[in-house]
Amino acid sequence: MTNDEMTRRSFVGMAAAGLAAATVTTDAQQQVVEMNVDIKTPDGTCDAAFIHPATGAHAAVIIWPDAFGLRQSMRDMGKRLAAENGYSVLVVNPFYRVAKGTVYPNAATVDFNAERDKLTPLMGSINAAGTVEKDAPAFVAWLDSQPQVDKTKKIGVQGYCMGGPFAVWTAAAAPERVKAAATFHGAALVGEEETSPVKMLGQTQASFLFAIARNDDRTAPGDKDALKAAATAAGRPAEIKVYRGDHGWTVADSPAYNYDEDDASWARLLELYSTAL
Repeated sequence: MTNDEMTRRSFVGMAAAGLAAATVTTDAQQQVVEMNVDIKTPDGTCDAAFIHPATGAHAAVIIWPDAFGLRQSMRDMGKRLAAENGYSVLVVNPFYRVAKGTVYPNAATVDFNAERDKLTPLMGSINAAGTVEKDAPAFVAWLDSQPQVDKTKKIGVQGYCMGGPFAVWTAAAAPERVKAAATFHGAALVGEEETSPVKMLGQTQASFLFAIARNDDRTAPGDKDALKAAATAAGRPAEIKVYRGDHGWTVADSPAYNYDEDDASWARLLELYSTAL
């Protein structure tokens, strides 16, 4: 095992435990700054984490968390993008309309069924209209006002589980700025509604990565084909792949976390950003 792999596994282990990962510097990393920020939207004020290299201006990335919201594991994704890859990253609280801050510090300790009465109103507080018309334009405008963001470069967006559709909707809300969108075990990407992500690819100018969990594919085996057909019809470049991990495999504090498959899908994310941004 290489030193980088040892550092990465230690980092993931701390995130899975709900702990702030220690700052580790290697030759491939750079010092980063993390700050809590507030962003005005038409519906109020969204709290978020802004993480960026300590010096310079860089391409921006927006992270939409899963159903457990803004927490350490999502911040750690932003730190990894900033430290190892030099992006300025905004990790948003998707539930700011009804809850501020961290609602669930560690997804590994949450019983989804027991928490359903709490999760349902959180997840229901944001939809396609809110993302396309309100949140995404506000986030993009805020990023473009920051000196740590290089506005000559394009913006990327990535979403996890329920955040998957938000990644597509963000690309549709700001097509001139968002040129790369990735979903990881994204939920409800294919549907009959006009706002279904599969029907909105033509409203974007982005390249896509749809990373699908193997158990999600077993449940809805036609979704990958529908996404491929929609991307082809819209003329959008898209990589659509089923990974050997179950739903949640990319999130360090998920019971389904899969280190090797996370590294494999992360590499594809970085390839997408390097070519599209």
